[in-house]
Amino acid sequence: MLRGLSEWFWQERLWFPEGLGWADLEDRDGRVYAKATDLWVALPIALFFLVVRQIFERTVATPLASLLGVKETVRLKAPHNPTLESYYCNITKIPTQSAVASLCKQTGYSERQVQRWFRRRRNQDRPSLLKKFREASWRFTFYLLAFIAGLAALIDKPWLYDLKEMWEGFPVLTLLPSQYWYYMIELGFYSSLLFSVASDVKRKDFKEQIIHHVATILLISFSWCVNYIRAGTLIMLVHDSSDYLLESAKMFNYAGWRNACNYIFIVFAAIFIVTRLVIFPFRIMYCTWVYPVTVYPPFFGYYFFNGLMFVLQCLHIFWAVLIIRIAVRFLTNNEKVDDERSDKDETDESEDEEEEEEDEKKEMKKNGPVQNGHAVCNNNHRKTE
Repeated sequence: MLRGLSEWFWQERLWFPEGLGWADLEDRDGRVYAKATDLWVALPIALFFLVVRQIFERTVATPLASLLGVKETVRLKAPHNPTLESYYCNITKIPTQSAVASLCKQTGYSERQVQRWFRRRRNQDRPSLLKKFREASWRFTFYLLAFIAGLAALIDKPWLYDLKEMWEGFPVLTLLPSQYWYYMIELGFYSSLLFSVASDVKRKDFKEQIIHHVATILLISFSWCVNYIRAGTLIMLVHDSSDYLLESAKMFNYAGWRNACNYIFIVFAAIFIVTRLVIFPFRIMYCTWVYPVTVYPPFFGYYFFNGLMFVLQCLHIFWAVLIIRIAVRFLTNNEKVDDERSDKDETDESEDEEEEEEDEKKEMKKNGPVQNGHAVCNNNHRKTE
C-alpha cells in the first residue's frame, strides 16, 4: 500500500511539464542534479542548530545582554493556593468579575488579593526579558549570516538580475555546491524553529508563525525536488534581507535602547515593504506564476508551488499591516516602538503591582493592618486601673 501511494505521489505528470520527468534529473557527464533523498541531510543540520543555539545563548547572548544592560524585573511568586491554581490551569488565566467574586467566597481572599494572585501567577509564566533577548540575538545572528551567504552565492548569477533566467533550461539545471549548502542550511534552520516552537516565546501571531514555518519548509522541499532551485534561492534571499533588522530592533528594545530600536525598526519597515509587498509579488511571483505558462503548459506542481507562494504573500500582508500601524504611530505621535504581536509585557503588570503595594502600605499606615480588604481592629488594649 505504501509503495503504491509513493508511486502515485511521485508520478511525473504531477511534478513536471509534459515530456519531462525524473530521468532528466539523473546525474550524467559530471553534472549533478538535486534529489529528494538529499533533504534528509536537513534533519541532522536542524539538530545541530538546536545544540549550537543552546551554546550560543549561554556563551554569547547572555554576556551580550549584560553588556547592553538588559535588566530583569524581580517577580513575586503567587502563594500556593490549590483552588486558585486549579482555576488558573483548567479554566482561564484571566477570571471575570463574577468569577473573582466566587473565588473570594471559596478562598476567603478579598477581590484585590485574588486579582493580585492571578497577576503574579501570569507573570510567573511569562518569558523573561533575558529569554526574549537570547532568542532575538540567535535569530539575528542566523538571518544576518544567511543573508550575507545568500548574497555571496547569487551575486554573480544572471537570474539575480534577470528573473526570467531562472527558467532557462528548466528542469535540467545543474546543482551548484553553493546552492546545495544554502538550501540545506535554510531548511535545517526552519526545521529547528519548528522543533523548538513549544519552548520559544509565544506571541499573538503564534498560529501564523506555525503556518509560515510549515509553508516555508514545504516550499523549500518541493522546489528542491523538482529543481525550482533558482527560484528558491531568490525567495530565501528576499526573506533574509529584512529579518535580521527586526531581530536587532527587538534586542535594543529589550535592552531599553529606545532610540536605536525605533530607527532600526523604521529601516526594517521600509525594507520589508519593498521586498515583501513589491519585489516578492510583482517580480518573483510574476516569474513563477505568469512567465512559466509562456514556456510550458501548467501542471499540478506549478499550481502547488504558486499556492505556497500565495500563502506566504498573505502572511506578508498580515504582518505588513501590523508593521505599518506601529511605524505610523511612531512617526505621527513619536510613541515608542512595541511589537504588537506580543502580549502585555510582564514588566507592565509588575509595575502595576508595585504601585498597588505602595498604596496598601500607605493605607496600613493610615488605618492599621488590613486583612481580607478590611482594617483589623486591635482589641488588645492595655487596661488602666
